[in-house]
Amino acid sequence: MEAKLPDARPLINVCDRFGFVPDLTHYLYTNNMLRYIEGYVQKVNPGNAPLVVGQLLDDECPEDFIKGLILSVRSLLPVEPLVDECEKRNRLRLLTQFLEHLVSEGSQDVHVHNALGKIIIDSNNNPEHFLTTNPFYDSHVVGKYCEKRDPTLAVVAYRRGQCDDELINVTNKNSLFKLQARYVVERMDGDLWDKVLQPENEYRRQLIDQVVSTALPESKSPEQVSAAVKAFMTADLPHELIELLEKIVLQNSAFSGNFNLQNLLILTAIKADPSRVMDYVNRLDNFDGPAVGEVAVEAQLYEEAFAIFKKFNLNVQAVNVLLDNIQSIERAEEFAFRVEEDAVWSQVAKAQLREGLVSEAIESFIRADDATHFLDVIRAAEEANVYNDLVKYLLMVRQKAREPKVDGELIFAYAKIDRLSDIEEFILMPNVANLQNVGDRLYDEELYEAAKIIYAFISNWAKLAVTLVKLKQFQGAVDAARKANSAKTWKEVCFACVDAEEFRLAQICGLNIIVQVDDLEEVSEYYQNRGCFNELIALMESGLGLERAHMGIFTELGVLYARYRSEKLMEHIKLFSTRLNIPKLIRACDEQQHWKELTYLYIQYDEFDNAATTIMNHSPDAWDHLQFKDVCVKVANVELYYKAVHFYLQEHPDLINDMLNVLALRLDHTRVVDIMRKAGQLHLVKPYMVAVQSNNVSAVNEALNELYVEEEDYERLRESVDMHDNFDQIGLAQKLEKHELLEMRRIAAYIYKKAGRWKQSIALSKKDNMYKDCMETCSQSGDRELSEDLLVYFIEQGKKECFASCLFICYDLIRPDVALELAWMNNMVDFAFPYLLQFIREYTSKVDDLVKDKIESQNEERAKEKEEKDLVAQQNMYAQLLPLALPAPPMPGMGGPPPPLGVMGMPPMGPGPMPAFGMPPMGSY
Repeated sequence: MEAKLPDARPLINVCDRFGFVPDLTHYLYTNNMLRYIEGYVQKVNPGNAPLVVGQLLDDECPEDFIKGLILSVRSLLPVEPLVDECEKRNRLRLLTQFLEHLVSEGSQDVHVHNALGKIIIDSNNNPEHFLTTNPFYDSHVVGKYCEKRDPTLAVVAYRRGQCDDELINVTNKNSLFKLQARYVVERMDGDLWDKVLQPENEYRRQLIDQVVSTALPESKSPEQVSAAVKAFMTADLPHELIELLEKIVLQNSAFSGNFNLQNLLILTAIKADPSRVMDYVNRLDNFDGPAVGEVAVEAQLYEEAFAIFKKFNLNVQAVNVLLDNIQSIERAEEFAFRVEEDAVWSQVAKAQLREGLVSEAIESFIRADDATHFLDVIRAAEEANVYNDLVKYLLMVRQKAREPKVDGELIFAYAKIDRLSDIEEFILMPNVANLQNVGDRLYDEELYEAAKIIYAFISNWAKLAVTLVKLKQFQGAVDAARKANSAKTWKEVCFACVDAEEFRLAQICGLNIIVQVDDLEEVSEYYQNRGCFNELIALMESGLGLERAHMGIFTELGVLYARYRSEKLMEHIKLFSTRLNIPKLIRACDEQQHWKELTYLYIQYDEFDNAATTIMNHSPDAWDHLQFKDVCVKVANVELYYKAVHFYLQEHPDLINDMLNVLALRLDHTRVVDIMRKAGQLHLVKPYMVAVQSNNVSAVNEALNELYVEEEDYERLRESVDMHDNFDQIGLAQKLEKHELLEMRRIAAYIYKKAGRWKQSIALSKKDNMYKDCMETCSQSGDRELSEDLLVYFIEQGKKECFASCLFICYDLIRPDVALELAWMNNMVDFAFPYLLQFIREYTSKVDDLVKDKIESQNEERAKEKEEKDLVAQQNMYAQLLPLALPAPPMPGMGGPPPPLGVMGMPPMGPGPMPAFGMPPMGSY
């Protein structure tokens, strides 16, 4: 910064950017570059002008240059930092011209006026005028500035800005208690009073003295005096306050007749010294009697309050004090007699009413001609049961108001004192009573005669009916219920008649109830709960003939029969099965254990499973064979079929086959056989098994075969084996092949034959010498080796006839050479000769057939060749005659070769068939 720069603008930019404005100013001023200072402040950054001015003052720059520099910037110059810079250097007067210039331009900137005020205070140029008239300066700032220069000026500034804390501090510090007292009185601020009068304030006594001796006597404002008094009361300074108020009010001063001050004096006395209140009340006249009286009441100065109200002719408030506070109804009644005001009598009446003096209260209300509290009077009279007095009061009230409540209560009061004729007369007169509500209330209070009059007058037949019931006038109640025609009314009358055992009337009512489905059950329960079963049944039976009879009546009667008349139940169910609620009646029959009827209901409701179960579980009562058969074929649960089988097996074995035949199409026959087998009763169901054997079920076949074997019924067994093959054939054959009965063993051989066990069948037949069976088995087997072995067996056994029969029966299987060889070797050619003749005849027929076929084939070939030759010859003849014919072509269909000759084949001539070989009949071998 010691270099001499030819151009300071770069330096200015750098210093402005990095905040080295004071250094820049010092450099420019010491190098006499004032032109650059002006340029920087005016053009570059006017906001930094306060820093520039401060540095120039530090460098002892001439004031004229600084003032010119400030004026050149003017409104762009920030005032507050400029004032701070000058004030720190005690050069604030330097800104006087600049500030006055801003004020003249209308500036309201608080900093401008603060600075100007400080300059005026320092110059003592009538500062009080500025402090009191200038509206723009900051009282806190200027007042603080004045504290060390002139405390009174600080008080002026603080007063103007209502700176309470600052003013109190400066007056306390400088013992300016008179000014402080005047300010506090003028402010009328409760918080300020609390602050200066708090016990912790060491200057409180001095302030109080100045307030009492100077501030309040000087004040002409009652509000200021009132505020001060309230503050004294709040600060609990009663004695000083009372002395002050007595001096102001009781001694002839400007405030002697002041309304507020008189109020304050009495209120202060009430607060601080109650013994003086009565004296003040008697001496003062211009105070707020109602308000002060209320305050006295709150302070429990009841006699003083009564005197205040009485002085101001506030009789109602006065009597209220006697009643509510002094609690002397006698004095209040005496006071009421003296003043004779309706309002006073009304207050006395209300007090008497509160104390339970109902008759006296009613008399007082009548004296007051007060009808406004009739609700309270009515309630109290009813509680005290003074209906005679209540009638008098209500008659008075009716003259002033037309209220339904009043008329209704008057009727009720007449009823309570048994003046029924008055009720009849009253309801015939114009009235606004809600007779329905009155009647209901009379009914609830059991005043039935009066309620009867009301209900009959308003034609409320429903309520009249129940009222007559209460009066035991049942016939009239029934007549009224008929007019009401309400289900609820019918029920009430009916139940009452039942309780009174007037069953004839109860039935009349009941017939009108049970036609309603929702009410039927309630009537039934009511009768049953009282044990009137026969009467209830009679009612329901009568209801069956009603036009509006519904399902519920029929059902309920069925339930009643189930409970109390079981002998009629089945007939009822059969007659009205289509009009019953079957599920409900089913529950009733189940509860009462009427199993036969329950079964019938299940069948009618198509619940065949439940029907079948009921029959089986309760068979002594419910079982009927024909019915059970019909039910079983309709059940959906398959298990019930087998349960039925067990049931019949245990209880009715003689009918089990009939039952099984009915269920045959639905049963698993295998399971039935298993059941019977486990029970050891297969023979019992033999007819059933025979009937279902056509289904070819293995278990049935085996069971029947077992029975046939046991019974040695070989014919049936042979038929069963032959027609039904679904069984253990080998097992049965093995069992039978050892049977002692021959026919049984033949059946075993037959089974082996059917099973294709040819050798076993043949061996078994050989063993029993059943040679015919052996030969037939060999023939059916188609096994050449077996047939030839059988021939060998017959030769070995010397059975020549059997040998011949075997050749005939096994004709297709035995080779001719083998047969001839065996016959020749065993000298049995004669027995083999029929076989040879048959064989030769068979082969001869075959050769003849072949020859015949050959000849027919040759004839057909010759005819075909001749036909072809004739066709060729005919074509050649047409070719030769064609040139000689007319040019015109022959017409279609004219001419042509003759049709070819057909060839007829003649049957071959030859020997006729050989006569059939007849064998002598074969006997049993």
